[in-house]
Amino acid sequence: MTEEIKNSGWKLRKGTIIEAKQLTKTERWFDIKLDDGELGHEPGQFIQVEMLGVGEVPISVSSSSTKKGSFELCVRAAGRVTNYMQTLDKGAIVTIRGPFGKPFPTKEMEGKDLVFIAGGLGIVPLRSMINYAMDNRDKYGKIDIALGCRTPKDILFKEEIERWENMEGINFSYTVDKCDDPAWKGNTGLITTLIPGLEIDPAKTYAVVVGPPIMYKFVIAELLKKKIPTTQIILSLERHMKCGMGKCGHCQIDSPKNYYCCKDGPTFTYEQVKDAKKL
Repeated sequence: MTEEIKNSGWKLRKGTIIEAKQLTKTERWFDIKLDDGELGHEPGQFIQVEMLGVGEVPISVSSSSTKKGSFELCVRAAGRVTNYMQTLDKGAIVTIRGPFGKPFPTKEMEGKDLVFIAGGLGIVPLRSMINYAMDNRDKYGKIDIALGCRTPKDILFKEEIERWENMEGINFSYTVDKCDDPAWKGNTGLITTLIPGLEIDPAKTYAVVVGPPIMYKFVIAELLKKKIPTTQIILSLERHMKCGMGKCGHCQIDSPKNYYCCKDGPTFTYEQVKDAKKL
């Protein structure tokens, strides 16, 4: 890929779906190979997916940059474009722009313990960072993963989660908000119930939190009780992004610094956005 293509945010790039799978009733997973080479993303970035004649939508990249040859998306049916994407299968053509946005600070986190906290669909972008850390295991310390979902049926990447549960040096826990299925043997309760039990050395820990906006206030409060510095709490924020390059203004964050989520984020430290009116 030339630098001109890589750095042009308006450049359309064509790819082919090489594998597709329905994960839940509303989430579909895709493995995509681009015609012009590697996507060139880093964990935490997103792309703009354009379905010609339908529309364009921002979608987080779910695979690690350590995976070569193709990249992965997990798409929830939530609007015109994403509903249309539920009909796509192997061999379908997709058009993208990107990658865009500021990634997770992988270099700054080297040598530190990592706490990953995902709520619902938050596991999709967070998975890119989790698998990056797994593939560079010697660069990071102890890893805790806490996952929360509405019900057991909403849990994504179940086979992968089973591998995480059995990996040495990984402390994995998950919970569901509610469950009336007697087969469920896991925890029932909000994701915040998992945090007090985590053994954390705050000076050497980065916490990475991704989930619905309503979750952040309560999860951050629990992490602050653990004395993790605000500069070491990393968030990935949701906003209605349109252009991906800070030109249209749709994703502006109402804070003293007026960040644009698409180019200044979507990843921020809590220190950067703690004064925002709404996360």
